[in-house]
Amino acid sequence: MSNTDIDASEVARRIAEDDAEDVFVLDVRNEEDYEEWQIPGSTNVPIYDELLQYDYSGLEDNLDDLPEEEEIAVVCVGGVTSARAADFLREHGFDAKSIPDGMNAWGRVHREYDVGSADGITQIVRPGTGCVSYLAHDGDKAVVVDPTQYIDQYLNVADDNDLDIIGVADTHAHADHVSGARRLAGELDVPYYLHSEDAGELDEVTEIKDGDSIAVGDRALDVLHTPGHTPGSVSFRFDDALLSGDTLFLRSVGRPDLEDGSEEAVREASSRLFDSLTTLTDLSDETVVLPGHFSDEEVRPLATALGDLQAETTNELLSYVEDGDEETFVETIVESLSDEPANYNEIKQINWGKEQPSGDVETLELGPNNCAAN
Repeated sequence: MSNTDIDASEVARRIAEDDAEDVFVLDVRNEEDYEEWQIPGSTNVPIYDELLQYDYSGLEDNLDDLPEEEEIAVVCVGGVTSARAADFLREHGFDAKSIPDGMNAWGRVHREYDVGSADGITQIVRPGTGCVSYLAHDGDKAVVVDPTQYIDQYLNVADDNDLDIIGVADTHAHADHVSGARRLAGELDVPYYLHSEDAGELDEVTEIKDGDSIAVGDRALDVLHTPGHTPGSVSFRFDDALLSGDTLFLRSVGRPDLEDGSEEAVREASSRLFDSLTTLTDLSDETVVLPGHFSDEEVRPLATALGDLQAETTNELLSYVEDGDEETFVETIVESLSDEPANYNEIKQINWGKEQPSGDVETLELGPNNCAAN
């Protein structure tokens, strides 16, 4: 890495860790792009078009607003205009570096956390997209749950911890990101686990159903069929841990409209989701909820005891489940659905085995996380 560059993973580390050296993130993209998706805590100076023309007047007008005693990480779309901006800032006495490949690189960052409240769980967070995946392990055996397309991340974690990956599972057929589960399972010649209702046209799938168990050393991932987000959505219990996939998040629940967006279908799927959440809320209060996505929660690792989650007021939809109020639950979802994830139809076709990934598969999933129901 050049001394004029700073890696996106280093920026992510310094944002996330309290004891890390501070970094000021300057985003030079256009305001519309910034408002849609940005690095948390960053500052936008919308001069992208000017920088393309080597016009630095907009940047010069903002020099007084930039920190002189703090390292500045400049980001754009792909690293070209950010490099120009960083050069200009260094010429004016600032400690400025460019993030190579810009927001594209930010979307590829993965960070690893041990979940202290859940023995045998390693959580892998992808901060740029809100995706969360897991290694459930016992002894030297591990099963990977919901891996992204960047399978080397999981191979490296397994190698670093002397773990043998003996299986790979998806909690559902994802619509927001391309799953790496089939490729990882194929490379390791281990089973790929998925519920039959989400298998689409995939072959070489080990289908799972409610009540099944996937052995992990001397322990097991117990399968709970929790439909609603998708017909085949499952959650996995690993002793006191609940890998809840896209059924239950810390501050919301999974949206039920990505299979069929008609109001009738959304209402029916919401009702199924309500029943699934009712099942999950019957688990013990000590159950550690480990979701498949997050929005802007800063807690790391992403983990909350079910009892605490129920006692808080930050998950409105879960409170309706607690009250047994299915009607309000359904109406709230129908009335508050946000924009769908970027390119979700194409991503679903890939994850169902109906389309082959193209050369630009990495760019398909870049953007904000929109998997929550509200």
